[in-house]
This record gives sequence, structure tokens and C-alpha cells, in this order.
Amino acid sequence: MDRSLPLSFLPVSPIGRQKVYALAVLVAQAAIAVTGSIVRVTGSGLGCASWPECHPGSFIPVPGQAEMLHQIIEFGNRLLTFVLVALTLALFLSVVRVGRRKEIRTLAFLNGLGVIVQAVIGGISVWVDLKWYAVALHFLPSMILVWLAGMLYVKVAEPDDGTPTRMFPRYLRLLSAGTGLALTMTLITGTMVTGAGPHAGDATVTAEDRLQLPIVDLAHIHAGFMYLYLGLLIGLLFGLLATESFASVRKIVVALVFFIIAQAAVGMVQYWSGVPESLVPVHVAGSGICTALTAVLFQLGYRYVGGSATKTGSLAGDAEFADRNAGAQPVSA
Repeated sequence: MDRSLPLSFLPVSPIGRQKVYALAVLVAQAAIAVTGSIVRVTGSGLGCASWPECHPGSFIPVPGQAEMLHQIIEFGNRLLTFVLVALTLALFLSVVRVGRRKEIRTLAFLNGLGVIVQAVIGGISVWVDLKWYAVALHFLPSMILVWLAGMLYVKVAEPDDGTPTRMFPRYLRLLSAGTGLALTMTLITGTMVTGAGPHAGDATVTAEDRLQLPIVDLAHIHAGFMYLYLGLLIGLLFGLLATESFASVRKIVVALVFFIIAQAAVGMVQYWSGVPESLVPVHVAGSGICTALTAVLFQLGYRYVGGSATKTGSLAGDAEFADRNAGAQPVSA
């Protein structure tokens, strides 16, 4: 029987390598949101005043078009998009090459497609002079991509011929989904606080260009959803303590509680100190970490267990992996 797989000219990636690619994509998806926040707080958003070019007629910074430091910061953020394209492409090709199951291939494809969509959204935000709503719509898809990458990181470690198994009781699975929804509302209201505050866009953005809602009220609503998020997670923690599943997710839950509390502390310092620029990237980084950990925790509640495809994740991939390794073994006399 012909067991050949697509893209046979590429190397066969074992599960360990696929996990490395998935982790790299997860980290990069979160990191580009952080560099985007650095662009915003340094007032470098229009350092490159055009898109896809940096300036009309040039794809790279041009002396005299804007302050060079602002051009370099914005241009550097744009270059990270190409790093993400390379990482998502490597991940997608590796899972297609070994014939991973459809949901894994789909998640890998969506991560790559999302990078392209984000680049377009970034271009639109430049065209509209970085209005607050464009900045918000640029940040939120990044967190969606972080979530998808977190799910994918869990899934690539599973054998495709395993048995789909609910690892948590159904009510805890629903509670973990509720935690994700609370996180979503925390992120959305966080972008609204940003839109009404001093870091709504480029340095040229005036008070009239910001979201015209009371920032104090928005901050309280944002904090309320954060408390809900933390409360649901603590409820999930106690629920998991009563099950045999807790040991497998203990580190994730403890880390998530820690980072949510740290995020709350950073937010309070920002509120009481007038939102210093240095803390904005820290808060954005915390958002990415919390999103990634919440996605991983959610996905750990439903896994493929058992199965024999432990080398590459798919039976066909394992067969080819074994054939290639056997062919590479020296023949004994």
C-alpha cells in the first residue's frame, strides 16, 4: 500500500519538533502584541506613515520623513510579522507533512491566516491615523491568535489515533469555558480603557480622538470583569481539587492564578500613577500570558488519550518515520 504523504520532499517532523514550532508560534503571537504596545506608548505609530510601504516610495525608513527612532520602532514591529509568517508556515507544513488530523491542520492554518489578516488590520489602522477603535481591533485578534496557538500547543502532543476523552467533569469543562468568556470581556473592556486614556494611538492623537466615555467608569468595569475572571478560575481550581485531573493541570492553574493577580497589581499601579508608559507593555505581556494559559487549561479538559502514533502523531507519519530510520541504519554483517 502506498503510504506516501503530501510534501514528501520535506523532512518528517516528530511530535517534539512540532511542539517546538507550536510553542514558538504561541510566544511570537503574544510578543508581537507587546511590540505593538511599545509602538503605541512611544508615539511611533506613524513613524511609518504608509502601508504596506513605510513611506510613499520606500519600504524602509527614510531620514527626514519622521523622527528616526519612531521609524525604527514601527519598522521593527512590522518586520516581526515576517518572523511570524515564517514560524506559522513551518508549523503548518510540519503538521501537513506528517498527515496530522484535520483540527490540528485547521488550527495551524488559522494561525498563519491570522498573521496576514493582522497585517491588513495594521495597515488599515495606519490609514485611519491610529484611531482608538483601530488600535483596539488590532489588539483583540492578536489575543484570539494566542488562544488558538495555545490550543494547538496541547493538541500537537496528542496521538491522532487516540480516543477523544473528557478529562474534567462536564461542569468543570463549562466552568473553564466561562473563565475564557470572562477573560474575553476583560480584554475588550481593557481596550476601551486604553481607547479613553493617554495611550489611545499615536502621539498626535488628541483628547477629542479618544473614546468619549469616562475612563474612571471604564476602569471600574474592566476591573470588575477581571475579578470575575479570577473568581471563576479559583472556583475551577477548587473543583479540580476534588478530581483526579488536578495533578495534570496543577502547574497551569497555579501559574494562571499568579499571573492574574500580577495583572491586577499592574493595573492598579497604572490607575493610581496616571498610566506610566513603561507599564503598558508589561500589562499587554501579562494579557498574552493569561490568554495563553487559559487556552491551554481549557484544551487540557478534552484530549486524545491512548493511541500508538507516538512518534509523529499520525499513523501514516509514524510508518514513514520508522521506514526512514530503518533505511538509515547500517546493515550488520
